[in-house]
Amino acid sequence: MSRISPYALGATLFVPALHQDIHQIIAGRKYPGLKSVVLCLEDSLHSNDVESGLANLGRSLGRLGAEPDETPQRPLVFVRPRHIEMAREIAAWPAINRVAGFVAPKFRPGQAEAWMQIIAGSGLLLMPILETSEMFDALAVRDLRDELIETVPHRILALRIGGNDLMSCLGLRRSRGTSIYQTPLLYVLSLLSGIFVPAGFAMTSPVYEIIDDDIVLGQESRQDVEFGFVGKTAIHPCHVPLIHNAYKVKQRDHESAMRILDADAAAVFKFHGAMCEPSTHSAWARRIMERVKYHGLADPELQSVAA
Repeated sequence: MSRISPYALGATLFVPALHQDIHQIIAGRKYPGLKSVVLCLEDSLHSNDVESGLANLGRSLGRLGAEPDETPQRPLVFVRPRHIEMAREIAAWPAINRVAGFVAPKFRPGQAEAWMQIIAGSGLLLMPILETSEMFDALAVRDLRDELIETVPHRILALRIGGNDLMSCLGLRRSRGTSIYQTPLLYVLSLLSGIFVPAGFAMTSPVYEIIDDDIVLGQESRQDVEFGFVGKTAIHPCHVPLIHNAYKVKQRDHESAMRILDADAAAVFKFHGAMCEPSTHSAWARRIMERVKYHGLADPELQSVAA
């Protein structure tokens, strides 16, 4: 099974499985530049529309393999089933090999083994969504980390943080102009990052559900990068390029990363006015190089504006 870098996800667009343009989206024709998409059968569908969504999804996946690949790069495609029983049903479809994996909603401690059984024997990956009340409990989060380590951690592409559901646990909804880092979820973002990332798990940040607020989205996306998140959930295609821009690497960071990873680098040296210490900065430098690979370098003229 070929390795997929979590940085290949970028802005992950969530699309209801009933969307009439699903085939054009997953074939890479509707939104050029889209790196990953989740076809959702869960919260985005009314219960009365689930069967129609399943049928539309099945037809779209079937068409994806029946026609030639006309696009230079199709997005990574994931399916978010309504529950684990539905995932088991979809995993048996002949066309399931045309997706990268499943997004597991409402992922709780005690569920890892069941989900891993579903993808066993296939090349499918898993992206659990952490969005239940247990995510406010440091001990429960620690236990979930240990559970994931004990199952098959290399089959987990990334852990996704479900911001809206976590806010719902508090009876809150984000206001326009408010970054997720200005809400009580700052604690949860720090907790999840602090427990899962050192254990080797990549993480993505929550969606910003205000569609027409580019300023806060840009600020929040840049903060996501500072927190070490590898991507972000998007609910509207206009958000995709804004999120991708936040992941572009500044020239000086790229230069610093290359110096730090140089086999002949000194133990400690000064570069661009900062101390560089390969023994402690190499992990950061490797992340920088991954971002450059999948998102490229930032426009020098825009760096001072975004800073």
